[in-house]
Amino acid sequence: MPEPPPRKSSIPPPPPARAAGGAGCAGRRPLGVSVIVPAYNEERGIGAVLADLRRVLDGLDLPAELLVVDDGSTDGTAAEARRTEGVRVLEHRANRGYGAALKTGIREARYELIAITDADGTYPCEAIPQLVERWRATDCAMAVASRTGRHVEIPLIRRPAKWVIGRMANMVAGEPIPDINSGLRLFRRSVAMRLFPLLPDGFSFTTTITLALLTNGFRVEYLPIDYRARVGRSKIRPIRDTLGFMQLILRIALYFAPLKIFLGLAGLLLLLAVAWALVSRFALGQLADVSTVVLAEGALQIAIVGLLAELVNRRLPNLHRDED
Repeated sequence: MPEPPPRKSSIPPPPPARAAGGAGCAGRRPLGVSVIVPAYNEERGIGAVLADLRRVLDGLDLPAELLVVDDGSTDGTAAEARRTEGVRVLEHRANRGYGAALKTGIREARYELIAITDADGTYPCEAIPQLVERWRATDCAMAVASRTGRHVEIPLIRRPAKWVIGRMANMVAGEPIPDINSGLRLFRRSVAMRLFPLLPDGFSFTTTITLALLTNGFRVEYLPIDYRARVGRSKIRPIRDTLGFMQLILRIALYFAPLKIFLGLAGLLLLLAVAWALVSRFALGQLADVSTVVLAEGALQIAIVGLLAELVNRRLPNLHRDED
């Protein structure tokens, strides 16, 4: 029996480049680290974070730059950021979202390695050199600082939702993901640019890039870190954002791994059909009725739709590691 064709990546081709030398070019930048800090009304804590980042970057053995993307702040975030020497500050006129701020920074970055972190003081800046070393040692597409260290201060109200989202993400990726949406990570700019058509403008940026890489066979490494209490007020809305994350994971699963979702639904309907047939035969003393037939037929139709979706998915553009 002939082997099935190799699975193609679902990652779309890169967006068209701007004029030569423009910031939107999807090609590789020189090897170095561009640290991007998205910020929205973080005047209270951003100064200390940037001072720590500047100290850490001065000790790197690679060229580095520090970018702050002020996402339409109404306080003095941009002015506070400019107090730190050597910081490039980019500003959005209005609040466009966490992901939009990151994409602005990625477009304008001068170097191939992109590190992102938050402006609220929750992530240890000292982990960035360790992420760089992990990338060097493994040649991974992304190294994630996983909030699984000894001291992790995640609010109790967010933990149940985080657990549910994590289980859903593990199912889609087909492997354990220690931290699906950590805000401290290092990845290659050239790979991220290929993903721009898929990456959202909101908080789900990190979830999307993680699942996109894993479902397309890219290597993602994890580094355990501590996670501190934030400075200032959180922008997360627990109920609304949790529902949004769950919807996002389902949408990503349908895009990158449709067969898993459709076969799961088909299997559930088939189990219901078998269960109802057994109940009808042994509990009610009658042959299976039309309900069993409807459930079984529904399972078959959903499985066929899943197979068609998988065939379409395999014909999407391929992304080879040596092409980024």
